[in-house]
Parts: sequence; structure tokens; C-alpha cells
Amino acid sequence: MEYRPMPYLIIDSHCHLDFPKFNRDREETILRAREAGVVGMINSGISLKGNRMSLELAEKNADIHATLGLSPDIGRGGTDKEIDAILAQITANAGKAVGIGEAGLDFQDCKTNDERERQTAAFKKVVALAKDLDKPLVVHARLAEAEVLKLVKDIDTVIYHCYSGSVETMQEIVDMGYYISLATLVCFSKHHQDLAKAVPLENLLLETDSPFLSSRKGRNEPAFIVDSVPVVAQLKGIDPAEIAKSTTRNARRVFNI
Repeated sequence: MEYRPMPYLIIDSHCHLDFPKFNRDREETILRAREAGVVGMINSGISLKGNRMSLELAEKNADIHATLGLSPDIGRGGTDKEIDAILAQITANAGKAVGIGEAGLDFQDCKTNDERERQTAAFKKVVALAKDLDKPLVVHARLAEAEVLKLVKDIDTVIYHCYSGSVETMQEIVDMGYYISLATLVCFSKHHQDLAKAVPLENLLLETDSPFLSSRKGRNEPAFIVDSVPVVAQLKGIDPAEIAKSTTRNARRVFNI
């Protein structure tokens, strides 16, 4: 499989190397990313086990950085005990993490008002933690981009991971000084290509959201971030090296790495 190493360096701003789909070749996946020119990977935990594995990956690899989160699915369907345990875990390990998240609202999967309310209540607790800990907040927002924005307005640094909302809401997000992270969906989705054209370069991050949303057949992985760079460069009429440089600079600033 071709990985097309780039003549410039880049950071994958959101991936899930802790997920079971990497159990057979996790170390090889990390090596392939490095060979492709990926100099940093932000591994986003979403559960008690995932947060623990993210911390372990960051401890073992200088180029992997952990964020600690609580998935919208757990917010919607988890027990109070499970949610409280994750919040306690985040608090206890915040010093080892570069951010809080991912966490947020996913109204696509909420079937009832009660599920929305439970999910929102859990997310509010994560937002409060991010504020108290003075950490960047990585948000998951699906069919709830505007609702999330109302809840995070007191947070200094917010990253909308895998943003898929409207251009209009995106403009409101960047007007707040927040960041839009575009996944490898941008390689084939017209909507995400329209977003790439519209988002200011100073507010743009690039991610794979591995193992999901692959630009190639099969499982996604951090090495495939190389596919997004020339696509975004062409859409914005900017040299690929500048896209890589700017998004990498943004990621370093956002996560203080």
C-alpha cells in the first residue's frame, strides 16, 4: 500500500489508535504514520478504557498526545456511576493530557427528549471540567453544532472535531476564535470540500478520525492524513506545503505541544 511520504510535516489532530481495530498492528500503524511525515498524533479517548489506553500511548510515544473524553453515547446511555468514574478519571489525569474530549452532543442517535437531556447534562459536566482545568475542549457535534456552541462559549479554546455542520454555523464558530477540524472526508465529500474552501486557514486543523472515514478502501489510519493536504490545498488555491505548515502550527498552538 502506498503512503506517499510528504516533503513536509503534519499533525493528525484527532485519531483513535486505542480502538480494537488497531489491536493487530498498532505499532506498525504508528511507524507508517511517521514514515509518511506525521510528526504528531492527538489520540482522543472517549471512555474509561479508551482514556487509559490514550494515556499509555502518550507515555510510550513522544509524538502521541492524549486527550481525555466522554463519548456522547456514554452521556446518553451510560449509568451515573460510569459517567462519574470517567469524570473523576479525567480530573485525576488532566496534567498528562493536552486537552479534554472528545465529548459533545450527537442528536442523530438520540431517539427521545430524555436521551437528549441526559446527553446534554453529561456534556455540561465535561465543559465545566475543561473550564476549571483550563484545557482545550475537543467537541463532537452532530446535528447539534449550534447547540454545542451555546454551551462552550465560556471556554477559551474549542476544537470542533470532524466538523460536518453548515458553513453558516462554522462562521459563528470561527468568529468565536475556535477551530474547525476537517477529517479525511474532505477527500471525497463535496460538503466537506465546501467547508474547506470557507474556513479561514488560521482556524483549520486536519484529522483522520482513524479508524473511521478513510480516504482509501478499508480502515483509516493517521498516515492517510497525507491525502487531505493536496485536496485542501487545491480547494483553497494554496501550496500544499503551506496547508501542512499552517495546520501543524495551529495544532501545536491549540494543544501546546
